[in-house]
Formats: sequence, structure tokens, C-alpha cells
Amino acid sequence: MTLDPTDLPGDASRTTTQRIVDAVTAAIVERRLMPGTKLVEQQIADIFKVSRTVVRQALNQLSRDRLVQLEPARGAFVRQPSVQEAREVFEVRAMLEGAMIRELCTRITEAQLAELRAHLAAEVAAVTRTDVRGRTRLLADFHVILAQMLGNATLAELLGDLLSRSQLISLMYQSSHSAEHSQAEHVAIVDALARRDAEAAVALMTDHLGNVERNLRLQPRVTDLGAALLPEGELP
Repeated sequence: MTLDPTDLPGDASRTTTQRIVDAVTAAIVERRLMPGTKLVEQQIADIFKVSRTVVRQALNQLSRDRLVQLEPARGAFVRQPSVQEAREVFEVRAMLEGAMIRELCTRITEAQLAELRAHLAAEVAAVTRTDVRGRTRLLADFHVILAQMLGNATLAELLGDLLSRSQLISLMYQSSHSAEHSQAEHVAIVDALARRDAEAAVALMTDHLGNVERNLRLQPRVTDLGAALLPEGELP
């Protein structure tokens, strides 16, 4: 039996909708749902034992969050971000996280540093055991934790949205990105925070995001058959 939202109190309906939103978001971020995947309403309703109306509410929210694309007469699909959007997302992240890390340098506490060191240890463990889902989540969470340490919920929410979109972009454009390298860069950032060296921390964060972006294949694919098939320099 599926639940109809009219049978649920307002708060219960919103909670159920958010549960679906959270599950789909996590599946995208953790690379279990690929860009272009069709999200079948009835199947989701069966999984969560709710009505399709509740599922539709969740899909609408995911569409507003730019993780899902709704197409008339076709349904819902995991979004496929464009190259231009990918570049814009990383540009915004660089501006936002550079300012964030500079501010955090002036106020970070020893307890917060200990929390970051514990998170880094979890990252290392996930990388070592080749836990792709776990390391993907942990490497993204590192940036949200930094935002949360400033005590700014709006900043943490905004960064969480950008990180979700970054993961969606990585699903389409990531080449041989090294999780080990990203993890080592996180260590260097925390070391700079521990020294209260704002300039070094900002430079390290900027380099880190630049490295992640460079590991994405953002050049448009070759569409000219001759350019694709003939070796470089042999075009007429």
C-alpha cells in the first residue's frame, strides 16, 4: 500500500519528500546514478512506499536544485551539465572557498582542527580500501565541514549545492582524477589552517580546485570526421 500525501500530516509529507530528495542526491553524489538516467516515478514510489504525488514533489525540488531535469511527456532524468556550466561551477567555488578559507584561518579552534584531522583519517581509510562511494562522499564533505565551522548555515547550504553539482559534472567529464592526490591536498590545507597561514591556505585551496577542474575533460568533443580520423597535421 502506498501513502497518499493527503493522508499524511503536513510535516510528515515534507519529511517523506525530503527523504526521497536526500536519497536521490546521495546516489548522484556517490556515483550510483549517472547523468541521463531516467528516474521512473512509479519505481521510486514503490521503493519508498509512497504515492507518485509525493515522488513528483521530490523530483520538482531536485529540479530546482539543478540535479534533475524534467522533460514534458518524457519524465525526469539526472541532469547532464554542459561544459560551460562545469566551468562556471568551479569558478564560483574558487571565489567562494577562497574567501571562506581565509576567514576560517582567523578563527579556527584546536577542537575544529582535531575534527578535521579525524576527517582526514577517514578519507585515508576510504582511499586505502578503494571505497569509491565512501571516498567520494568524504572528499566532498571536507569542503562542507569547513563552511560549517564558520557557523554560517547559508554558506554551508550553498556550498553543498555546488558540491552536488560538481559531483554530477565529474560523472560526465572526469578523466583519471586521483583521489589520493585530492586527499593529500586536503592535508596540506589543514596544515596551513593549523599554522594560521591564510595566504598559504587560500593558495592551496585555489590550486586544489584548479587541479580537480583540470582533471575533467572539458574540451568539446571533435565533431568533424576528418579531424577525428586523420592524424594531426594531415588535414587538407
